[in-house]
Amino acid sequence: MIVVACPGQGSQTPGFLSPWLELDGVRELLEAYSDAAKVDLIAHGTVSDADTIRDTSIAQPLIVAASLLAWHALGDARTGAGGLAGHSVGEIAAVAAAGVIDAADAMSFVGIRGTAMAEAAALVETGMSAVIGGVEADVLARLAELDLTPANYNGGGQIVAAGALPALAELAADAPRGTRVIPLQVAGAFHTRFMEPARPALAAAVATLVAGGKVADPALPLWTNSDGTTVASGARSLELLVGQVAAPVRWDLCMQGFSDAGITGLVELTPGGTLVGLAKRALRGVPSVAVKTPDDLDAAIALLTDAPKDAS
Repeated sequence: MIVVACPGQGSQTPGFLSPWLELDGVRELLEAYSDAAKVDLIAHGTVSDADTIRDTSIAQPLIVAASLLAWHALGDARTGAGGLAGHSVGEIAAVAAAGVIDAADAMSFVGIRGTAMAEAAALVETGMSAVIGGVEADVLARLAELDLTPANYNGGGQIVAAGALPALAELAADAPRGTRVIPLQVAGAFHTRFMEPARPALAAAVATLVAGGKVADPALPLWTNSDGTTVASGARSLELLVGQVAAPVRWDLCMQGFSDAGITGLVELTPGGTLVGLAKRALRGVPSVAVKTPDDLDAAIALLTDAPKDAS
């Protein structure tokens, strides 16, 4: 079973959409996605600098649009996907790829999410840092001492801490034994109590989609960040997205779910790399492809169509 995974915020880099615009039809797709999200994705994906695309209200639509472009570009090979998952905001791309909502509604939803989370982040100066290595119990104890939240359990020996910037600085200065602390390029403490103010706007957006009959059940197994299980109800998958902004991302449990389901390959959509890196540590021996640019599509298509799996 090949799992297709959609990355989360922080994986964007300046100009990363430029090579995609060389493909037929991509400019038109990005224009439509931009209209839905109310963000100029072409400008921000090609010429905006790192500080600009770090802005949550811009970064999140960029990330989801990139994954949807790559999913579209896979064409008929998409039928080789045995399941879908997304990390944090990547879950929005995953629910769209699974047919729960269409791409336009996904982009509208992520536009609302990005704005609501940016507004929540502006209330208190917060951030996130990856803690790599060490003993998990020691890491969690140190976070508790500093009133930091384990916002992402990423597996492969990585936990992302989130909270006040002074506490994150103290964590970096006096890290748990055997760990490295790496600040992340995000603008707030996502997946923590600091994001509670964003939830009402998302709940209202989901209610509108459901009331309008625009939600279907997923066409493929769809893993949720909430606990790593699959969710069979489209409406429930969207409800989980509302709660997800203020709750930890359990990517470790998602990867365990992939393993339990018999994963035989992983394709990470654009801007790929982070999730494949985690999988190489937590799902050893599973072939993987990170679709970073259109040049990676052939390897992803080969994996999805059960061609020789030498693309990892």
